Amino acid sequence: MMSPKPAISDDRLARSSPVRPAPLQVIHVLGNSMRIWSVYSLYLYVSSQEESIVAFIFTCLVPATIIFLVLQKPWKGRALPNSQVVPTVVNGGIMALYYVLWGKGLLACGPLLALLGEYAGAVLGVLSAALYGRNVNLFKKVGGLAAMLLSYYLLSNGWATRTFFPFYSSGAEEEVPVKAAVGMKDMVVPLTAGILSALRRVIARRISLKNQLKRRLHAITVASATCFLFPVAMWDTILGSTSDSIVKFQFPSWAYMSTILFGIVFAFYVDNLAEERLHIVFSSPRHLMATACCIILMETLYGFNFSVLGFLLCTAILGFGIYQATSLDRSKRGTPLESHELSNGAFRTDLPVTSLPS
Repeated sequence: MMSPKPAISDDRLARSSPVRPAPLQVIHVLGNSMRIWSVYSLYLYVSSQEESIVAFIFTCLVPATIIFLVLQKPWKGRALPNSQVVPTVVNGGIMALYYVLWGKGLLACGPLLALLGEYAGAVLGVLSAALYGRNVNLFKKVGGLAAMLLSYYLLSNGWATRTFFPFYSSGAEEEVPVKAAVGMKDMVVPLTAGILSALRRVIARRISLKNQLKRRLHAITVASATCFLFPVAMWDTILGSTSDSIVKFQFPSWAYMSTILFGIVFAFYVDNLAEERLHIVFSSPRHLMATACCIILMETLYGFNFSVLGFLLCTAILGFGIYQATSLDRSKRGTPLESHELSNGAFRTDLPVTSLPS
């Protein structure tokens, strides 16, 4: 009589379970911090120089395109079919439009709102759940969307600043710089940019299932975005700046170099590492938490009009909304998840990469 197989102990299960290596998490945090630092440097430089931010971003995309093409060499290896190249070029147009709106939103709303506006792409999770979801609690998704809108409304009304946060009491000796609140009308620009960024990520996942192919196609996407952005940058320079505005750009400046290296090139590889190895997608509460810590550090170091308590309150509401809008639902305990359902930022082995919201 055969004896039953011994049960696997909890220790063996713990050892066999995948462990997220700490060095990769450190790289992710440092990469995200450097990218946010480059955004603050870009904002300070362009706002002080009164130059065209679209033209500045274009001059950053040109060397970034060269770096991506040299590193990935999309012309080598297996020839890419038109079914992948054509959507990739179209995705470059979406990226170009994203950069235009994101740059305009950065100047109009500041780096804090421009960075948090990128998480508006989580609304694609609500839209996908409404159109394709089965056994999905739509009221939960709509509630998450309402929480996100509330958070952005409070941010647009200055709740992250000491001037307009209603529960902030300044001392008699403290002078708080008074600046008008942004308003929800101007906040629409970075929110639209965030939705376009999420749409670009979704398209990139659907046309490239393999990591190596994704990098090759991303090089084509950036090159396509640079071509699409060229006439817009020239037109914006002619209308909004002097004729020699591009010549006056200080190319060796920290704002220029950091935007290329950390804001465009390194940011892509860090986000790719977070998705593939750490299972953290961009529009997720965990990614938002890391970004919020970096924003607090930058706002404190630069001495901006900033309220930590108000910012934490708005970020907590935003994180709750993202969690509700992108969370998975199960009709019964133990029921396998549908492949089309959206996650809250955690990959599973039975879920394809293309199902993620942003």
